[in-house]
Amino acid sequence: MSAEPAAGGGPRQVSRVILLDPEDRILLLHGFEPDDPEVDWWFTPGGGLEGGESREEAALRELAEETGITEVELGPVLWQRYCSFPFDGRRWEQDEWYYLARTARTRFEMGGLTELERRSVAGARWWTVAELLASRETVYPKRLAALLRTLLDDGPPGAPVVLAPEIV
Repeated sequence: MSAEPAAGGGPRQVSRVILLDPEDRILLLHGFEPDDPEVDWWFTPGGGLEGGESREEAALRELAEETGITEVELGPVLWQRYCSFPFDGRRWEQDEWYYLARTARTRFEMGGLTELERRSVAGARWWTVAELLASRETVYPKRLAALLRTLLDDGPPGAPVVLAPEIV
């Protein structure tokens, strides 16, 4: 998660990854507010575009930095979402694209985290759809469990689905 806002004052351009293992489990990171670790949530790997990189390049770079996983098959954009939320003392506005990716590797290493991520990411774990549906934890995007269930039942959409904005 690079901390730079988008040039020109618009929403930060973000690529996120819906990473599935051979058992159709999704890898989520466990984040928290740096100044208040009691405020926590789960979220998908990903972050902001850097330099002139494409959305796909950012998705693969962020996944490698945050999980150490580079052996992936990057699929289509599943969802697009605008979100706005307070974090680390400021408001973040993001235009997020969620890419489907599959990997056979389930071991992750979080050695490439940025300084902000080291202060705000507690770990990661693989989740089944059933675990997500039953969980009372905060997960972003908020409808992730239902979206993942639809993805696994019906396959990727023919075109990216625009999710309702999430303003926290």
